[in-house]
Amino acid sequence: MSLDSYRFEVDGSVPLDEAEMTLQLAMLALEGLYGQAAVRLDGRYHVDEPCRAIVVDGSTEVGTSLVRVFTALLIREFGEDSFSARRSRQQPPSRTAAEPVPLRTPEREPIASAA
Repeated sequence: MSLDSYRFEVDGSVPLDEAEMTLQLAMLALEGLYGQAAVRLDGRYHVDEPCRAIVVDGSTEVGTSLVRVFTALLIREFGEDSFSARRSRQQPPSRTAAEPVPLRTPEREPIASAA
C-alpha cells in the first residue's frame, strides 16, 4: 500500500537528531489540536540516517498538519535553505509516536549458586 509522504532532507549544518526533536515539538503542538491519541495513531514518520532525511506520512489530516507545522518550525529554527522537502508516494513510514523505542538489556551471566 502506498501513501502520500513528505521527505525532508537536511543539510550538514543541521544535526539530524535536532531536526527529529523539532518534529517531536511539532507533534506536541498538534496534540493541542487533535488530542494525544490521534497524534499517537496518525503521526507516523521514519528517520533515514544515511540520507539525512525524515519521511513523514501525510496521508491523514493529522499527518498533513504535522508536515505544515514541522516545515514552519524547521524554517524558523534552521533557516529556509537548511533543508529540502518534497512530496512523494511510497510505503508507509515504520515508526509512530505510539511505538516504544526498543531498549537494550545487557547480557548477564547467571549467578553461581553457593554450594
